[in-house]
Amino acid sequence: MPDTASPPQIDRQLPVGGEIFLDHVGHFVRDREAAGRALARAGFAPTPVSIQYNLDGSPMGTGNITAMLPNGYIEVLFKAADTPLGREFEATLDAYSGVHLANFVVVDAEQAHRRLTGLGFAMRPLVQFRRPVDTENGPDFAAFTVVRLERGAMAEGRIQILTHRTEHTVWQKRWLKHPNGALALIDLVIASPDVAEAAARFARFTDRPTRVTRFGQAIVLERGQVQLFERGAFAEMFPELPAPRLPFIGLYAIRVQSLAAVERTMHEAQSRSRRLGAALIVPFPEELGLGAWAFVERDADLPWRG
Repeated sequence: MPDTASPPQIDRQLPVGGEIFLDHVGHFVRDREAAGRALARAGFAPTPVSIQYNLDGSPMGTGNITAMLPNGYIEVLFKAADTPLGREFEATLDAYSGVHLANFVVVDAEQAHRRLTGLGFAMRPLVQFRRPVDTENGPDFAAFTVVRLERGAMAEGRIQILTHRTEHTVWQKRWLKHPNGALALIDLVIASPDVAEAAARFARFTDRPTRVTRFGQAIVLERGQVQLFERGAFAEMFPELPAPRLPFIGLYAIRVQSLAAVERTMHEAQSRSRRLGAALIVPFPEELGLGAWAFVERDADLPWRG
């Protein structure tokens, strides 16, 4: 059985050359304040609220708070304006609250857009957007170029590729330390009704090959992995996570400094958790939707690796 061990760990925040990283995941929520408090109870240090704008100054329709990690980040999105994107966000949220977004980062978003168009993906135009941020030196902005697909082109949710234009304002040092010791976003776990089809599609999307695992298939990136689980394997490994529908982005993994420290944090927050080998599985607080975290001290400790 081929393994899914990662390449040597990359601590660099952004890719170089032809690399592709799992950059961030996004929770869709209704109550931004409650979601922010839930992140804090789980030991993350959430950033202030930020509203997203197009380059012409018009609102995109969503806003966010984030938990910025030394590698990658967690985003919590909410509706901020009645725009086409805001209404699309609301329609997605009507199904269930949880993780509906996964963003991959590359050096050249324009090239990625051309590649995906050539492969026949239903594409939207490239979008340049930014959001205001406060820095220790005063007001600034975070800027991105985002490759977006038409709604439904990736059945798992809003699956995107982007290029960061302002690393220094996105990953400010003051936001990178968390009481729970979170260090990095590692893997994304998806319960799929048809692993073979999903794996072939994600392989085309990321331009990376698939690997067969004991639980389904995986796409191994230069940093991070996409784990596609057969529905039965997902239900067996994560019985506390009934899928509201398939496909279901049910879980993502976070590397931490100390699993014992995370356990103490979750105990104080009165959050359910359980050990799964050398991993700690923690269902999201209700305010963050359906799904769970898998916390580990080493990537190799993830129960689906190897």
